[in-house]
Amino acid sequence: MSKKQTVYMCFSTDVIHGGHISIIQKAAALGELIIGVLTDDVVASYKRFPILSYEERAKILQGIKGVSKVIPQKTLSYAENLRMLKPDYVVHGDDWKTGFQKPIREEVIEILKEYGGQLIEYPYTYKEEYEKLELSQREQLSLPDIRRGRLKRLLEIKPIVNAIEVHNGLTGLIAEKTTVLKDGKVYQFDAMWCSSLCDSISRGKPDIELLDISTRLQTVNEIMDVTTKPIIFDGDTGGLIEHFVYNIRTLERMGISAVIIEDKTGLKRNSLFGTEVKQTQDSIENFCAKIAAGKAALRTKDFFLIARIESLILEKGMDDALTRAFEYVNAGANGIMIHSRKTDPTEIFEFCERFRKKDASTPLVVVPTTFNSVTEEEFAKRGVNIVIYANHLTRSAFLAMKNVAESILLNRRAKEADEMCMPIKDIITLIPENY
Repeated sequence: MSKKQTVYMCFSTDVIHGGHISIIQKAAALGELIIGVLTDDVVASYKRFPILSYEERAKILQGIKGVSKVIPQKTLSYAENLRMLKPDYVVHGDDWKTGFQKPIREEVIEILKEYGGQLIEYPYTYKEEYEKLELSQREQLSLPDIRRGRLKRLLEIKPIVNAIEVHNGLTGLIAEKTTVLKDGKVYQFDAMWCSSLCDSISRGKPDIELLDISTRLQTVNEIMDVTTKPIIFDGDTGGLIEHFVYNIRTLERMGISAVIIEDKTGLKRNSLFGTEVKQTQDSIENFCAKIAAGKAALRTKDFFLIARIESLILEKGMDDALTRAFEYVNAGANGIMIHSRKTDPTEIFEFCERFRKKDASTPLVVVPTTFNSVTEEEFAKRGVNIVIYANHLTRSAFLAMKNVAESILLNRRAKEADEMCMPIKDIITLIPENY
């Protein structure tokens, strides 16, 4: 009796529709069907964050008639599972012949050649109602109660979470949609950083805590209108305790995932000035009282209050930074951000090592604006949980716009500037007609 042939498919979706059922039935007719389900961290890196967990998605697929077995697929690449299972057939829709998944398809074909397997592709099923289903899932992810908790979930499933600065709806869309494929893995930003500095700069204002909370929240609303990813809010010093307890509750209610407040008092100046300008650090007692009051005001367990320590910036020393970190955690801080203006990351690494010896679980946050040679993988090895690219979209946009303006003035026409400009059609494509 001949051995029954095996078939492999991969799924990421948490929305099963008629198109999926149809292709599953076709695949099952070819032999014993094994389905690989992308794990939560892979899906979160590949497309939108999954509403249903891996376990829930696996149960749904296992319950479909014709599915023999469901296993995890731990990367977007099929390589590991194909070499382990050596299926006779791999089944997929023909939508991956072009576009983003094309290199994944090409890798599958090469691996199948290694042992004589075959790729079978069926026409991709497009129906308007299927697109509406996906849109409805995205709409769910943008709801405040769901968006708020996503940072917490990301920290649970990923070794490190990254965030990029956004200051309006357009930069929010860039953070939402920018994706790259490298070495069989897909990378995108996990979260967005709503920076006080960049919000001020975009309005031509100095970074001295000049914008009031209403103006800052208007920016957040613009970003939330067109995105689904979690937002980390730059709360500057947090202001007066009496004001902070109301503001943090507003942030939580809006669906923001975290606020970071820094332990400085008086007129706020950008930390990268260090001791070049007068900056006053708050006392441990006062800042702990602000943390405790903010925590007491919160209504959910999903919102993160993160304390930013300025001791290294102000050259107060490592011991002062560590003392503050442990006191702030004891006061209720959900995370610690340690900052430095040195290009050498040594003091950041030392802080992380010494902090982790006493505290293995509290999330650590870094903003590598100056110590920018360190990779996310290296930060993760040092115990860092969140990396924030705090001002890069603003800095790059300013340079590009300045160059274009100068080119038009120099040449008295726009032809030369076109080389530096994105086609307007590409920009229009980026902006959705339906959110």
